[in-house]
Amino acid sequence: MIITRTPFRVSFAGGGSDLPSYYREHGAAVVSTTIDKYMYVTVNKRFDDSIRVSYSDTEIVDRVDDLKHEIVRAALHKTGIDRGVEITTIADIPAGTGLGSSSTLTVGLLHALHAYADQFSGAERLAREACEIEIDTLGQPIGKQDQYAAAYGGLNYIHFNRDDSVRVEPIICERSTRRRLSESLLLFYTHMQRRSSDILNEQVTKTRQGKADRELGLLVRLAEELHKALCNNHPESIGKLLHRSWMIKRQIASGITDPRIDEWYKAALEAGAQGGKILGAGGGGFLLLYCDPEEQGQLIRRMEALGLRRIPFSFEGQGSRIIYVEE
Repeated sequence: MIITRTPFRVSFAGGGSDLPSYYREHGAAVVSTTIDKYMYVTVNKRFDDSIRVSYSDTEIVDRVDDLKHEIVRAALHKTGIDRGVEITTIADIPAGTGLGSSSTLTVGLLHALHAYADQFSGAERLAREACEIEIDTLGQPIGKQDQYAAAYGGLNYIHFNRDDSVRVEPIICERSTRRRLSESLLLFYTHMQRRSSDILNEQVTKTRQGKADRELGLLVRLAEELHKALCNNHPESIGKLLHRSWMIKRQIASGITDPRIDEWYKAALEAGAQGGKILGAGGGGFLLLYCDPEEQGQLIRRMEALGLRRIPFSFEGQGSRIIYVEE
């Protein structure tokens, strides 16, 4: 039996520029961190040659191609495992909430399957193969940041180059800066789940037509500013950078925000938040807010009065890990 634990991510700036439709023409970058919320994947040998997969549904099939779960199906093909295996997945966070759940699953699943097949898989291989499965094989209209964040872990400045290569640059700053950043961030669940593909399909179309290049270029520059602010140990500027990033991102596609989200965000600013954003593609999921610790009490009360649920979290410094092996 193999069990992997793979962290979800929070993206601060540059999100959307990591789609191939943009970075292959202009290059791109994002700033993100992994957090202590995880996807767990268990892979175990079955008594017979059938394949059992347990997630929100349960499937038992004789052939890989008969699986409905397309990520599991593609990962089994990628790793060459075609019989006698049982796979289960458990997540701390529901899907469709902006924390990169599908890519986190793909990375963690590949890690477990490679280990089950006695194959070494470093972070680069896991991220690259996860991108190949989601973008190339399954044709999902997504970017690359989630796969690399989940595989590598930590607080990073991730570059997406025109030749499809990716460079993960850990952000080096003082411990006090990292602590201040972590203490100033609050995460609220909006109770709204959405299909990110609907928003991303519109963004891809606009990018191919050159209608989102200005906004995405500004987001990439804000990611660079945020990176410099952290490296120069100025976490106090992060809130304003998040606010500027959100004001730009919400213009890219029609489903990124709506009146309810705008109302919540306005109330957050009135209650002491300096900035924030809806995580992921937008449209719901989690609202990330930056607020000085001394102002957080009234902000939390205001958000909870509006029906949002606070989810405490901290930074996670490691990427996908094997946490249990039994021969």
